[in-house]
Parts: sequence; C-alpha cells; structure tokens
Amino acid sequence: MRLLRPPRVRNALFVLFLTGAGAAPLAAQAIGQGFELERQGRLSDAATVYLTTLRGEPANLAALLGLERVLPGLGRLAELLPLVRRAEVVDTASMLLRAVELRVYAGLDQTDSVRAAAERWIARAPGDESPWREWAVALEDQRQFDDARAVLQRGRRALGRATALAFELADLAQRTGDWESAATEWGTLVVSNPAQAANAVAQLADAPEDQHDKMIRALTGPAALAATRRLGAELLLGWGDPMRAWTLFAPTVATPSQDAVLALRRFADRATTVPGPEAKRVRGLALNRFADFVPGALAVQARANAARALLDAGDRVGARAALEQVAADPAAAADAQALAKATLVEILIGDGLLDSAAATLAATGDRLSGEDRQALRYALVRARLARGELDRAEQLLASDSSVDALALKGWVALYRGDLKRAGDLFREAGPYAGERRGATERAAMLALLQQIGAAQNRDLGAALLLLARGDSAAAVGALRRAAGGLPAGSGRVDVLLVAGQIAMALGGTHDTTAVELFAEIVSGSPGGDRGAAPPAAELA
Repeated sequence: MRLLRPPRVRNALFVLFLTGAGAAPLAAQAIGQGFELERQGRLSDAATVYLTTLRGEPANLAALLGLERVLPGLGRLAELLPLVRRAEVVDTASMLLRAVELRVYAGLDQTDSVRAAAERWIARAPGDESPWREWAVALEDQRQFDDARAVLQRGRRALGRATALAFELADLAQRTGDWESAATEWGTLVVSNPAQAANAVAQLADAPEDQHDKMIRALTGPAALAATRRLGAELLLGWGDPMRAWTLFAPTVATPSQDAVLALRRFADRATTVPGPEAKRVRGLALNRFADFVPGALAVQARANAARALLDAGDRVGARAALEQVAADPAAAADAQALAKATLVEILIGDGLLDSAAATLAATGDRLSGEDRQALRYALVRARLARGELDRAEQLLASDSSVDALALKGWVALYRGDLKRAGDLFREAGPYAGERRGATERAAMLALLQQIGAAQNRDLGAALLLLARGDSAAAVGALRRAAGGLPAGSGRVDVLLVAGQIAMALGGTHDTTAVELFAEIVSGSPGGDRGAAPPAAELA
C-alpha cells in the first residue's frame, strides 16, 4: 500500500476549481471544457483552452495545472515555464505556483534551476516543510530517488525536527524497497502524532515477509518508545504472531491514558482479522485492559466481549475472571449482570466448580428467566451425576415435576440400582424430554431394563454410574460382574454386549477383553437369552 501523503496540489486544486471556488464563472466553464477534452484524449485542444484562459487570467492555477498535465504528452512542457514565471509576478505569495515551477524545471531536467527555485522558496519560508517536500516530489517524479532522499534529509536538519518530512521519507524508503527505514520513519512519527498509528500499520503491513524481522527490530529495540513499540506489536499481530505481539504491546498500555485506550481498541479490533485461538485470546486480554481504563457501560460491554473471546480461545480461567467482574459490577445493567452470571455458571460447571456454580446460580435471583434458570439447574444436575453425587443431584430436582426433571430423576434411580423406578420415570418422561440424544439413551436403557426384568440391581446401577462418570475401563469389569449375577434369559447377554462394546471402543489392551466378552456371549448364551442391548456409545 502506498503512503497516503498530502495529495498533489495540481489535482486537489483542479477539483476545487471545478466546484467554483475562487474562479469566475466563465473561467470555470472553460476549465471544465478543457478537462472534458483531456478525458477524450484531445490533449492539443485541451491545451488551447487552458492557454486561452491564461491570456485573460495569467495566475489561474487550474489552467496552469491543466497545462502541466497535457503539455508533457505533446512534447511541449517548455512552453509552461514562461507562463509560470508570469503567474508568479501576478501572485508573488502563492506557494502552489512555486511547486508547479519546481516540477516544470524537474520535468525539463534542469537540475540547477530546480535547486535555485527551491532555495528561493526556502528563503521566503524558512520554517515550512512545503518547499522541501515539493522539491523532493519533483525529483521523485523523475525517479531521482537518491537526490530526493538527500533533499528530505537536508530539510529535516534545516527544520530541526526529528519528525519533519517523515511521511515523505517513509514513502520514499518504501518505494525503493528499504522497509527497515520506512518502519523507522513511521516509528518516529507515531511518537509525536499517535493519530497516525493506524495509517502507519496500513502502510507497513504489506512489507515482504523477508523484511519483517528487520522492521520489528527497528521498532522494538531497547531505546524504542511506547508508541513505536505498539506499532511493532500491531504489525506482528497482523503477521500472525499474536502472543509475541501482546508480549510487546501489553507493557506500553500499563497505565490509563487516551493514547492507551485508543491503542487497545485498535489492537482488539485488529485481532478479529487474525485467525486462530491465540488471536482470540489476545483480543480478550486487550478488551479486558480496555475495560479497566473506560467507565460504566462501555467497560461492562468490553469485559463481556473479552470473556467471550477468551472462552472461544479456550482460556476458561480468564473468561471466568472477566465474567465475575461484570457480575459484581454495580454499574452494570441488570440484564448484563444476569447474562454474565448465566455464562459464568456454565463455565464453573465446565470447570467442575459445582458449589461455586450453585452459589452463583442462586445469586441471580429472578434476573434470569425461568427457562434459563431451569436449563442451568439441569446442567448442574448432570454435572453432579457425572461425579456420582446422587443425593445432591436429587435435591436439585426435589420439587420439579417437569418431564425433563422426571428423566433426570430416572437416571438417579438407575444409578442407585432401583431399576423399576428408573423404568417408570423414563416412561413417564416420554420421548420429548431434553434433547434428542437424551431420548435415544433413555429408549435404549428401557430396552435393557425390559430384558433384565428385575426391580433392583445395585451392582448394575453402580457399573452404569462408573460409565456415566467417564471411568469406562472400570465400567467394563463392573458390567461383566453384574452380568455374571444375572440368570440366563434375564439380560445377561445384553449387559455383556454393552461391556464388550465399551472395551472395543477403548482399544489397546482392552481389545483382548472385548474378544473374551464376545466369545462368552457366543458360547454361553442360551437360545432364549436374546435382547435389545443398546450400543455402548449411546450409554456413554
């Protein structure tokens, strides 16, 4: 991407002129006619229009700029020089005329005249960047890059400002492939003008990959100031190294300031354009820091977004911390607090902090809808079941007679070995309780219980609880033992089949166990001992 430096005056003024600024109506009409002729490629006719205009208005800038565009293509640029000189006699103060003069001399390859004209302009405006800039631009247009660089460096020394002509030096370095120097110039500029940071990133982001390391070293060396280091960090982020970028960036925004707030917002927004969990994590970290520095609702929103980004990145600890702050923030709106607490309950459950999840859920009061509270309570019940905490799971369901609660109570009864009550509760819950997968699991379990036919079997309940808790290896042995206690024709083969399928899914050393179980089914099953055992995947 090329540098967005101030537009060339010949183009900007022409647009101004077409709007009628500073021109007589007839002259404006003539200039418009000349411009249309240019568009049609009729350069000679356009030149005639501009020359005619200058006879009546010798200092008409739009006409001079028009001639600057068309005469080179006609091989007649030399005709413009006396016209510019005459215009300068009429308008002695115009810097824009002096810029045209420099470009005409450069276009005619009159190097000494370019220098002399520039020196005269500099003498009239000793503290102004314009003569140095236009001198360099005139040389650059003729591809005299080394001479243009020398002019800009001399101008910086003469002006006595470290950031003088930085735009032009950066652009020139970029055009000549010197990306390290371009980065250095931008790094210097953003210190004095932080508002240019976004522009700096945009200009440097397209640097070739083999230039990246040199540029980052130039921007993040020991002597680099905070704004310069931020620039390096933002470039690293865009180049796909988010964690290193944050490591460089974070110390530069350690204390609140307007610059820090803007930089954090920009960093977080840029992170959304970078794929991968690391980019999501640094976005969350940046938004969290941003929330520390801004007030009220803005902080609440930023922290909620930070929690989401951290959660998406897999940083549950960071997400939980952010949500806890939102939930405890008295400035947060009630609905924002409720949403934060609901998400926090989900995270706490996922992290196994069930007591904290229960306390947080209780603290939400009536700020959550009944449906949302119920969904979180059922998630907590399932988490209690997965830890074997049957009594505590049952307590959460005590006064609930919904079909979802009946289904969960059925699992509590099953894991206690109360097979008859479990079957009754599953049938009462019906096929529409909970999600589709839950309905499938209950149907499979009902089929197994029907084969067994017993009202109680603590061994089977304990074995299935091991499976629910994720201890599949132990569940295989427990199911095998439970099957051994069942009479032939009462679901023994079905339970052995479940155990064999689980062992086969475990693989490795359990393959031998699976083979033994399947062999036992084939050799030891009486003809009447056929069942509808559910696949192990449905019970896991």
